[in-house]
Amino acid sequence: MRICMPGWRHHRRTQVAAFHLPRIVHQVRFLPRCMPYKSSGEGLKMAKKISLTIDGFPITVDEGTTILEAARMYGIRIPTLCYMEGLTPYGGCRLCIVEVSRNGGEPQVVASCTYEVQPGIEVRTNTPRILRDRRMLAELLVASAPNVKIAQDIAARLGIHNVRFRFEDNRCILCGLCIRMCFEQMGGHALTFAGHGAWRRVAPPFDKRSELCKQCGGCERICPGTQIPCQGVKPEGYLCGGCAMPEERIYCCPTGNPGCFCELNPL
Repeated sequence: MRICMPGWRHHRRTQVAAFHLPRIVHQVRFLPRCMPYKSSGEGLKMAKKISLTIDGFPITVDEGTTILEAARMYGIRIPTLCYMEGLTPYGGCRLCIVEVSRNGGEPQVVASCTYEVQPGIEVRTNTPRILRDRRMLAELLVASAPNVKIAQDIAARLGIHNVRFRFEDNRCILCGLCIRMCFEQMGGHALTFAGHGAWRRVAPPFDKRSELCKQCGGCERICPGTQIPCQGVKPEGYLCGGCAMPEERIYCCPTGNPGCFCELNPL
């Protein structure tokens, strides 16, 4: 059957395939960052393997894997705050920083959640420089949001007992998890970052309630500031220690030796 529509050129279409009729549209919204297989003209091939060294341990992972993902595969602990599996890495908290060097060159500090592995690189996760920078970041985080439990947990695990900066009364730690959850998983644009510098905050566009908000509550559930409110420090300049919860330990041996339970980086 020929279909002729006003204002359109004459195309040979069937009535079933007419684009103006209602039909189901299948959409793939999100894909994993790294797929195990890659397609080419010759068919399916295994993903390329990348060899690198993390804290002296040689490991091999798929191409496209980040340093943080590779470290977690082998039980190497790297602290994070704004990272969550299933969401695009943001690299805002910088707590996951590591040192990366190539061919014995000068190491550079990078965010492990956004830096993809490269052949032959050497990664150090707990050098004195990295630990010093992490403690400074954690101290600033506690000073900005002293009553957020996850901030005190991170500071306690890094051995921070005193805060040198003036405390503020913020509940938001600017991790961006709520924004990415709303946009990437719920398909909405109800939240965004507003302002710059010390005035940066999370707010709806133009500070007005967005019509795209689905009232799902995902932003509230994923927010670290709403999880188990801390009843510890308020005006004092020290940590109460009540949030020094022991984190679960990961026992893994990257050498693959059976029966080996060597503990790696219990941070």
